[in-house]
Amino acid sequence: MARLDTSTVASVPRDVATPNYLDDDITIGIVHFGVGNFHRAHQAMYVDRLLNAGGSRHWGICGIGLLERDAGMRDALVGQDGLYSLTLRHAEGTEETAVIGSIRKFLHAPDDPTAVLEQLAHPAVRIVSLTITEGSYVEDPTKDRRAAHDPLVVEETAGGLASPRTAFGWIAAALRLRRDRGIAPFTVMSCDNVPGNGEVAKRSVVAVARLADPALADWIAAEVAFPSTMVDRITPVTTQAEVDAARTRLGVDDAWPVACEPFTQWVIEDHFPTGRPDYESVGATLADDVHAYEAIKIRLLNGGHQAIAYLGQLAGHQFVHDALGDPRIARFVRHYMEQEGVPTLHPPAGFDVPEYIDELFRRFGNANVADTLARLGTDASNRIPTFVIPTLLDRLAAGSEARSGARVLATWRRYEREAASGSFHPIDESAELLMSAAEGEPLEFLRSLPTVAPLADSEAFVAAYLESVAELDELGADGALTRWASEGSGQR
Repeated sequence: MARLDTSTVASVPRDVATPNYLDDDITIGIVHFGVGNFHRAHQAMYVDRLLNAGGSRHWGICGIGLLERDAGMRDALVGQDGLYSLTLRHAEGTEETAVIGSIRKFLHAPDDPTAVLEQLAHPAVRIVSLTITEGSYVEDPTKDRRAAHDPLVVEETAGGLASPRTAFGWIAAALRLRRDRGIAPFTVMSCDNVPGNGEVAKRSVVAVARLADPALADWIAAEVAFPSTMVDRITPVTTQAEVDAARTRLGVDDAWPVACEPFTQWVIEDHFPTGRPDYESVGATLADDVHAYEAIKIRLLNGGHQAIAYLGQLAGHQFVHDALGDPRIARFVRHYMEQEGVPTLHPPAGFDVPEYIDELFRRFGNANVADTLARLGTDASNRIPTFVIPTLLDRLAAGSEARSGARVLATWRRYEREAASGSFHPIDESAELLMSAAEGEPLEFLRSLPTVAPLADSEAFVAAYLESVAELDELGADGALTRWASEGSGQR
C-alpha cells in the first residue's frame, strides 16, 4: 500500500481533513525538541489549525530528535513529508480524523548536528519549544536537581558546547551563535507538565550556559524570554492496532499515527518579544499569569492520574476506563482530588472546580481513548514528586494528615514491591532503587528519594501512611479498597 505523503494525501477519503497549505511557501518559525505523540496531538495541531485558517505562513515547525531512538520518528516523518494522521476519539464511539502538516522539517541531531545548530540560529526562528518530559530538566532546586551533576551536561560543557547533548546545551549553543551573529534571541517555550515550566526551563538553560561560558549565561538571563504554559490533552502511545486502523481509515499507510481524546487546552503566558503565532485565534488562552491554571491541571488531572495508576494495576486493570468502572476506585481518586488537591488551589475568577473534576472523570472514562494505567505510571520517580508531593506538603502545612495522599503513596510502594517480584515492569530511571526500597521497611521507601523524603518528617502523615501500608499488606488491593470505600472520605 502507498504511504501517506504529499503525493498521496489527496487520495484519502473526503471526510478526512487535509492541510490546505502544502503548496504554500511555509517558513520554519518554530523549532521543537521532543516530537512525540503529545506534541503532535497538541502544539502541532494548533499550528496546523492556524495555517489552515490562512494565518501567517511564518510559523512552520522543525522537529528535533536528540537521541538515537528518535530515528524512528525521523523515518516516519521524513518518509511522509512531515504528514501524519490525528484521530480524535469521542466517548460515544465516533471519531474524527485529520492529516496534520505543520511539521515541515525533522532533523536528527546524531545524523547532522551542524544542520541542527544552523536551524536554531536561523533568523526566521523565533520560538524554540519543548516537550522533553518532566525528568529531563537539568536544573530544578525543588527536586534537588543540578545541571553540574548531570553527566550529559558535564560532557557537553567540558567541550564548551561544541557538541551539545541536551536540549538545553543546544539552546545555549544556538543562542550564543545568534548573539555573535547579531540575531535577536528566540523565545524558549516549555510545554512540559512542570510547575513554573518557564522558570524551570530558564534555570536549566542558564545553568548549562554558565558551566561553559558565564558571560553567555548572564546574557541569556537578561535577554531571553521563557514564558510558562499549561498544556492538556490525554494522548496514549501508538499501538499496532492504531497503525492498522489508520491504514483502513486513510487508504494509505501512516507509519506513526496519533489518536487522542477530543478535549484540548493550552494556556500561554503572553511574553514573546520577537513575535508569536495568533494562538488565541485557534483556541489557546493567552494570559498574564498561567500559575492558577497550571496548579489546577497538575494537582487534579496529573495528580489524579497518579492516584489511579498504581491502585488500578494492583486491582488487575489495564485501562484507565476499566479501573474507573470500579466505583471503589472512582471514589478513591475523587477523594484524593477533593481532599488533597482542591484545598491547595486558588482558581481564577469564575472557574468551576467541581465541574472541572466532573469533566476529568468523563475524560478518564472515555473507553474509546483506551489509555493505559501503565502509561500513567511511567517515570513515577519524577511524576510523583511533580504532581503529588507539593500538594501533600501544602496539606501538611495546613494541619491535615493528608490521609488520601498517604494512601496514594502506599499504593505506589505496593506496586513497586510487586514489581520487584516480576508482577509489573515499571519504566523509570529509578526503578531498581524503588523496587529495592519497597522490599524493605515502609519508611525506607518513603525516604528513598530526596524529593519524597520530606513527608517522613510529618508524624501525622507517617501514621496515616503506615496504616495504609499495613492495610494493603494484610488485605491486598481489593480488600483495602473495600475497607477504604466503606469509610467514606477516610480523612481525619
